Amino acid sequence: MSDDPYQVLGVAKSASVEEIKKAYRKIAKESHPDLHPGDAAAEARFKAAAAAFDLLKDPEKRARFDRGEIDASGEERRRERTYYRDFAEEPGNPYRQGPRYETHGDDADIFAEFLRQQAGHRGGGFGRRDFHARGADAHYALEVPFLEAATGGSMRITLPDGSDLEVKIPKGASDGQTLRLRGKGGPGYGDGGAGDAYVTLSIQPHPVFSRAGDDILMTLPITLDEAVLGAKVEVPTIDGPVKVTIPKGATSGQVLRLRGRGVAAGGRTTGDQRIELKVAMPREVDDDLARFMEEWRKSHGYDPRKGVTA
Repeated sequence: MSDDPYQVLGVAKSASVEEIKKAYRKIAKESHPDLHPGDAAAEARFKAAAAAFDLLKDPEKRARFDRGEIDASGEERRRERTYYRDFAEEPGNPYRQGPRYETHGDDADIFAEFLRQQAGHRGGGFGRRDFHARGADAHYALEVPFLEAATGGSMRITLPDGSDLEVKIPKGASDGQTLRLRGKGGPGYGDGGAGDAYVTLSIQPHPVFSRAGDDILMTLPITLDEAVLGAKVEVPTIDGPVKVTIPKGATSGQVLRLRGRGVAAGGRTTGDQRIELKVAMPREVDDDLARFMEEWRKSHGYDPRKGVTA
């Protein structure tokens, strides 16, 4: 599998953030371990896509990667290291006049770190014999119900080993947002700390609500008589139903606003709920309604299309 995050996600280097997010979500849905239990190839593809998305969604990391300053894992790129060059002059080095041993890439970094710890401080000869390294980061995808994302909550992820991981969903969580759970990744080596877990959220659609920033949007059907005469009706909100007044003469497309009934995310102004009215005709127009409208049209007819020209 390629180490290039652009190739992993199948996007061009000029791809927008939205294109990158769309590509990642497609791979995550197709290859998530929960959907393919026991499929090592799917799990590897999912993990690679998560790591690539984590790097490319961050403008600063992406720019540094494009300039060659960091590698696909986000680590600083280092020159090739050799045992001879880095350690040949250490006092007490038994291989001081020996041959040159070269290592490359990630193996070189690990080997060099091991030898540094073995060599101890300058002048001290070979000292510590242990090796310490931070654990690997873990990447997961989590589908979150719309209301959980809007109001906050707690969910659990089942891990490949059968254990689970609690994920606290913050109020106002957004689609594609990645949460960092410190110390919830792979175990470290020696005294090295555990890695972190990165959980990318995918917000599920809701049958009634949608979001525009921290505002909640919905369409409310009203009857013909409610539109003409006005009424008080019950309307759902993300925090429970409330009573709303429909004004006399309401029309389709008219928007009512409920102040402070949107998403209340920490550090941001609470959003509103916007209700778009839609006049719904009765399933059948009976004779009484037809006769009434015929008489009403004779004396009150009007042209709502007046002034509308092609």
